[in-house]
Amino acid sequence: MGNEALVLRELSEQGVLRLTLNDERRRNALSEAMLDRLRDEFSQAGADPAVRVIVLAANGPAFCAGHDLKEMTAGRANADRGRDYFAKIMAKCSGVMQGIVNCPKPVIAQVTGIATAAGCQLVASCDLAIAADSAKFSTPGVHIGLFCSTPMVAVSRNVHDKHAMEMLLTGDMVPAQRAAEIGLINRAVPLDDLAAEVMEMAEKIASKSSMTLKTGKAAYYAQRNMSLSDAYDYASNVMVENMLARDAEEGINAFIEKRPAQWQDQ
Repeated sequence: MGNEALVLRELSEQGVLRLTLNDERRRNALSEAMLDRLRDEFSQAGADPAVRVIVLAANGPAFCAGHDLKEMTAGRANADRGRDYFAKIMAKCSGVMQGIVNCPKPVIAQVTGIATAAGCQLVASCDLAIAADSAKFSTPGVHIGLFCSTPMVAVSRNVHDKHAMEMLLTGDMVPAQRAAEIGLINRAVPLDDLAAEVMEMAEKIASKSSMTLKTGKAAYYAQRNMSLSDAYDYASNVMVENMLARDAEEGINAFIEKRPAQWQDQ
């Protein structure tokens, strides 16, 4: 790519960090270099108090076309036919996806074009997703003899089993409106309105206490796979600790006194 950055970053005054995939030539594929850059960006953003919300967008006709298959195929030249290299790439990719989920800041995908295979996984790993109504999604590994097993992990945690299996077994493209109906994205909007819709949502979330957002995001993912009883026990403890936080005290007092809350993010 020469001197061009794989990922562009822009932080607004409201604390919205826009990360833009910028490898149009390779359709923003999750190459080894792209995975390393995304890992670092999410790690840094998670620790930066100036960042309140993250928007993940992309330049070009593809949001993300998945793994760089040419790069991965080159690994077959190794003595082990690529086993160690493939394992390394899968570990890197899984680390990035978990890094998004574990990031204390809410992450919103702004999707244009196609999001396929690990690119669909990337969308599904974000907390929220808004797409242009022209966007399309798929897990097309079955077309090339490679079941989308790692994308399956993220997709199956967004989409009901029957819909997830239809995507995985057929590899068909799913239009944005259908993706919204099955829960893969929040909604589909006209392309001309997409950036404004995403920024409106991002700024609305950014106006909340970052302590509250961090608490809630972590609790949501932690309780999801617990039994009902364990989830209530866990969430009750979270609520107790949250009630003792300074911002909860301030927020409740502000509500009672009918005034804007003054967050200290603690």
